[in-house]
Amino acid sequence: MIVPTADYRRTSRNDPQPLHRGLDAASYGVVGMWKRRGGHADRLGELASRIHDKASTVTHMADGMLRDRLAELRDEFRGQARRRAVVIPEALALMVEAAERTLGLRPYPVQVQGALSLDDGFLTEMATGEGKTLTACLTTTLAAWTGRPVHLVTVNDYLSDRDATEMGPFYTYCGVTVGAVTAPMSPEERYENYQKGIVYITSKELVADFLRDRLRLGTLDHPTRRLMRKMRTGEPFGVDGMVMRGLDTAIVDEADSVLIDEAVTPLIISKAQQNTMLVDACNAARDIAASLQPGVDFRTDLRYREVRLTDDGERKVEEASKRLPGVWQGPLRREELVQQALTARELYIRGKQYVVEDDKVTIVDEFTGRLMPNRTWRAGLHQAVEAKEGLEVTSPTETLARLSFQRFFRFFRRMAGMTGTAHEARAEFWHIYGLPVLRIPTHRPCIREQYRDRVFADRTSKSEAIVEDILRWHKIGRPVLVGTRNVQASESLAAMLSALGVEFDLLNATRHQEEARIVAGAGQMNRVTIATNMAGRGTDIKLGRGVVELGGLHVIASERHESGRIDRQLFGRSARQGDPGSAQAFMSMDDELVERFTPGWIRRQLVPAIEGGRPGAEGLARAAIARAQRSAERMAFRQRRSVLETDDRLERSLGFSGGT
Repeated sequence: MIVPTADYRRTSRNDPQPLHRGLDAASYGVVGMWKRRGGHADRLGELASRIHDKASTVTHMADGMLRDRLAELRDEFRGQARRRAVVIPEALALMVEAAERTLGLRPYPVQVQGALSLDDGFLTEMATGEGKTLTACLTTTLAAWTGRPVHLVTVNDYLSDRDATEMGPFYTYCGVTVGAVTAPMSPEERYENYQKGIVYITSKELVADFLRDRLRLGTLDHPTRRLMRKMRTGEPFGVDGMVMRGLDTAIVDEADSVLIDEAVTPLIISKAQQNTMLVDACNAARDIAASLQPGVDFRTDLRYREVRLTDDGERKVEEASKRLPGVWQGPLRREELVQQALTARELYIRGKQYVVEDDKVTIVDEFTGRLMPNRTWRAGLHQAVEAKEGLEVTSPTETLARLSFQRFFRFFRRMAGMTGTAHEARAEFWHIYGLPVLRIPTHRPCIREQYRDRVFADRTSKSEAIVEDILRWHKIGRPVLVGTRNVQASESLAAMLSALGVEFDLLNATRHQEEARIVAGAGQMNRVTIATNMAGRGTDIKLGRGVVELGGLHVIASERHESGRIDRQLFGRSARQGDPGSAQAFMSMDDELVERFTPGWIRRQLVPAIEGGRPGAEGLARAAIARAQRSAERMAFRQRRSVLETDDRLERSLGFSGGT
């Protein structure tokens, strides 16, 4: 039977405060700058060094004594018999030794420093390859010792399952249970794993389970209502079907991906509803859209990814509206429907935003390059894409529950995160989540050679230069990793290399099952790897025999991304842990980033200047692209903030009306 306190904690959550605005936001930003100051890192670094020195004094402690002392500290930590500041240094020192005995890995001082940073509630920036997985183990163990739920959020199911399994011996040694929740699991399996002290899980599964539990609870989402029901009916506190144990502490791995990149759209729980008329309307709208001419009947705004009908276009749609069924013949509905069909045709490209598998449209996450099965676009857009591809148009869905990732993660009482690229988004992490960013130094100095970006007039000349660069390094045996933005670009580059007889590994959204194996082997001699975006995050690339002498892994970015963080994350795949390595970006004036965020008149001036090799042309182009990237980052931030504000408005409206 669930006791009242445990039942209360199952559904309790932190009440997030409204976002700061105006002068309040400015003063709050100053507080964030103070919390991010370098003195914190220095203080934690000194403490980590002392802890690491203390760990060296227990190397000869008998196994039983080490386990017993960890158990004693766990009990003291849970009961708060001594202050955390007193217990934590000794506990971490013993964990350093425990990690070596159970995993064969001895945390470096910087990893201990990272663990202290996480425990203090920082968004911890640790460079790629610095051992964030082990760092998180130290902090999550301390959190689990409190007896409250601890969620370690990862970027995909593979990492959740892998890390929970590989780190399991360490957790067991420290007296903590661990589980992993992945997409294929049944509710019974989810419930069993959520009962563990530490749960590895992706943000999507975590938010989805949270919403499903709320739907199961209905009006009993508040513990007081459940207590009153028990007093009235004698029924137990627990609610059948709930799988989660509650929200308390979250440690977010690859936090920039989870809290920023994937937070552009909310997670929605929905159910299908039959609407044959809409299915017929989507097919008819596709045919009407096919008769419209770009620039004459409609205009496309690449920056905001919108399609607008002109006056001529509206007249043509009106003339053709008799082909639409019933209510879709009305002015507003027919124009909206045709605009969706045009949006699907002009802005949603197969191999970029989606792929077709088993006669179904599967969305591709544009930031990670991974497939997102069972996810659909809203407002009829998914059906418009299906109609465009000539597939069976699925029924629309009815929204049952909706929640933004930003609002959800603010429900946790304690939260921290870690990533290799947080500095660029430090203001957003602070203003949205209250997380100050703290940079942890590398264990060994980074000696990566960053070559100057190269800029070309068009994609064709850029692709030829990339292939030429790959061949140059491949001839001497250096491994090369090429990052592309989408499936289409990766397949095009692969075709060019195949024509030249160059062997390579291709990793994109349609080959995601092999992700970890392909990325892990990217550092072997003579290896050429093509990967979309940030495929393989969380998987170390270790250099093969003889590669260090050749200069290490060379990374090529085939174009700049809409966030500088993603570029830096890609470059960070080389020169990890003091290894040699190099990186370079190749760009063109018709890249998607440039077309969307650089004014047309600037592009028209730069293209002939680059083609003619005029002095300073590439420098001006690099400056224009950097400006475009900053514009893209600002726009994405506004979109994420808008999603969060919409959630806050809905919450206030439902609270006022008595909805749940």
